[in-house]
Amino acid sequence: MNLFDIPFLAESFLALCRGIPLTLQLTALSVASGALLAMLLAGFRLSGNRVLDGLARGYIFVFRGTPLLVQLYIIYYGLSQFPELRKSFAWPFLREPYWCAALALCLNTAAYSAEIIRGGVIAVPLGQIEAAKAYGMGRLTLLRRIIAPQALRLMLPAYSNELILVVKSTALASTITMMEVTGIAAKLISASYRPVEIFACAGAIYLLLNFSITRLLRFVEHRLSRDQRPFVVATGEQA
Repeated sequence: MNLFDIPFLAESFLALCRGIPLTLQLTALSVASGALLAMLLAGFRLSGNRVLDGLARGYIFVFRGTPLLVQLYIIYYGLSQFPELRKSFAWPFLREPYWCAALALCLNTAAYSAEIIRGGVIAVPLGQIEAAKAYGMGRLTLLRRIIAPQALRLMLPAYSNELILVVKSTALASTITMMEVTGIAAKLISASYRPVEIFACAGAIYLLLNFSITRLLRFVEHRLSRDQRPFVVATGEQA
């Protein structure tokens, strides 16, 4: 068996590319919904209310302290054991592996993203907030003009790492019969018994996806930090 079987590698790579749309769908859905939940949790943590702060702390502790695979199994395999749930409006969604995977990824990334958002907000200099209040800014204006832009810039490097982790975590969806990149790879391996080449192709696909996301987020970070870059004055020599 030749490890550098170029035709087989090309054929495997093209076959695995069919799973990219599902991988990106799971990533986009879980990141978008997880970001909304994370903002709510971060708001609870920053509210100063001990009850809300305690609820957010408990949620973050549970979902950051347990493996994502366990959370996925509980949602997909565990919830079906409750007859009341099987009779509820949520069952048409929870019986589908796609929605179970998206829900597990959403709940998990929200726990990590909430702390990233909270860290970005509390890193905003207090002097700027006090100056804005003294100027007469209301809460919404203060949030929109002072806190949100700076917090976004501060948290973007850490949040980009979280996005990369979500992309890689979609591979766990293959354990509940989802045919994303890793699921297709497992199917190809069972047919060809050539795991090295197929997993190498799968790893290359994840690498390309994460590289693209990293470049995009770095561009966004560069645009948001224009005022932080040193101003260079062009000088010319006079003859």
